[in-house]
Amino acid sequence: MQPSDTRTTALPSNPRPSPSGTSSPRLSAMAALIFSSRWLQLPLYLGLIVAQGVYVLLFLKELWHLVSHAASFGEMEIMLIVLGLIDVVMISNLLVMVIVGGYETFVSRLRLEGHPDQPEWLSHVNASVLKVKLAMAIIGISSIHLLRTFIEAGGLGSSGVKFTESGVMWQTIIHCVFILSAIGIAYVDRLLVVPAGQTKSSAH
Repeated sequence: MQPSDTRTTALPSNPRPSPSGTSSPRLSAMAALIFSSRWLQLPLYLGLIVAQGVYVLLFLKELWHLVSHAASFGEMEIMLIVLGLIDVVMISNLLVMVIVGGYETFVSRLRLEGHPDQPEWLSHVNASVLKVKLAMAIIGISSIHLLRTFIEAGGLGSSGVKFTESGVMWQTIIHCVFILSAIGIAYVDRLLVVPAGQTKSSAH
């Protein structure tokens, strides 16, 4: 009768970490310095938050001006003040897009997955989507300014009107340039996106 083999296979003392681990790869000193330089943008976004607070004060000031003089204002004056309030809100929305989307894209992840207050557009935001959304927001702001100009320029040629015919024309041209720029940005972004079917076919 042969003796049973009692040898056991020694397990490695330092098992190799799995690729799915959460440990961050070590960077060289230069790479870590360059990668950490993105935090220099943090004061810029904090400054935009302060600017948004200033716009909140401006909105409350204009709103109080409208409420306190509502009985003496005419329809045209009320419409112009309301358009001004809408303009402030749209600029504030633009600031939110730049602050939240820019921080998420260029500085650090906000990790809002599953948060009930996460904005819908933030779930798929990247540099290209952010550019298109900013262009659309600028067009909306320009539209409000152009509408106010058209309303106030109803009596061109009279002494009380602060707009000139050439000024209205150039403002319209600039608005059209904004629209063409947004279309160009969206078109170039679409050209850069590789269709999913083409990616799969090229992989084989």
